[in-house]
Amino acid sequence: MKTEQISKSVYYIGVNDRTTHKFEAMWPLPFGVSYNSYLVRGSEKSAVIDGVELSHALEQVDEIKAILGDCVPDYLVINHMEPDHSGAVRILRQAFPDIKIVGNALTIGMVKGFYGIEDDTMTVADGDTLSLGDATLRFVLTPMVHWPETMMTVLEEERVLFAGDAFGCFGALNGAVVDADMETARYFPEMVRYYSNIVGKYGAFVQRAFARLKGTEVETICSTHGPVWREQAAKVMELYNSLSSYEPLDNGVTVVYGSMYGNTEAMAEAVAEGLAQAGVRDIAMHNVACSDLSFILADLFRHRGLVIAAPTYSDSIFPPVGQFMDAMALRGVKNRLIAVTGSHTWAPKATRMLADFAAMPGNELVAEALALKQAPTNELLEAARGMGRVLGERLTNC
Repeated sequence: MKTEQISKSVYYIGVNDRTTHKFEAMWPLPFGVSYNSYLVRGSEKSAVIDGVELSHALEQVDEIKAILGDCVPDYLVINHMEPDHSGAVRILRQAFPDIKIVGNALTIGMVKGFYGIEDDTMTVADGDTLSLGDATLRFVLTPMVHWPETMMTVLEEERVLFAGDAFGCFGALNGAVVDADMETARYFPEMVRYYSNIVGKYGAFVQRAFARLKGTEVETICSTHGPVWREQAAKVMELYNSLSSYEPLDNGVTVVYGSMYGNTEAMAEAVAEGLAQAGVRDIAMHNVACSDLSFILADLFRHRGLVIAAPTYSDSIFPPVGQFMDAMALRGVKNRLIAVTGSHTWAPKATRMLADFAAMPGNELVAEALALKQAPTNELLEAARGMGRVLGERLTNC
């Protein structure tokens, strides 16, 4: 990645990763991912804000040297210790032996635990500042977004927020770095997917981070993944506020189903037909045997409506559907309108489990669960369409 100056004092020194197939060994990266790092150059001192993943560390060192020439950075500020950002710490310390590592108490402990580094560190608390001359860094502790040590750093004079993983998204940067210099449309679905996959469980803590930032003027968001947001910074913050409040982004429907022999699938298709008859236009169908959980979760966070259909399996629920339900419960997703249908040959366990799941506090089961025994009849398929129409009418009246 080329070095780019993005404001008077701030330089982008991040890198792109177009070869890793799965983020955290779980989440697909069809468009790659960026590991963003920044250099703040003040009139007296300079600070690197976050590192990059280990395999790209030498690229980052070269970018720093290209900017500073014979000078060296004075500080390394670590907003987040996850190794895709801190992996370069030892390389940076080897390249610049006098660099002081700055972080909160939990961060400094993790630097020792991950990298064995104990010397020349600086522990900061919420609200502390660090002067670089004509540039002042202020630290805002934002624990559990999405690790316990996470914090953000504000460059006060230029209203720049170095946000760590908050406001991040999947997708490498294709030439440009700042949103004003690129077409950003493809990053917003990847932002929803990133949030739902990585941060989704921690909505309450994201909301607390918003509260801690109240009163802070932010003109530029420098996250650790994705574009630098300037023209659309307000839009990005609004999107994260909605996601972390578990507020649906639209009145579409996510249909999640598993089917071994096609019978449960026929029920799911019938529900979708009913949804369409009621005027729902955005319907995302996910066969759990084929759709990656990453994309199912993204649609779950987008849509207000949810349909789950699953057969009974070994006196429980079809395991891939159970995995989705576990992922939804783990993230505490609420404010959804839900319809469910279960199938069985002799024991209707799936139907009961789905009904109990959908009736959990925070969501609403809009119709009685439909139970399919063996193969669907025309009457049962019509009942499934009717259930879809009930859900669709609720959604179109929202």
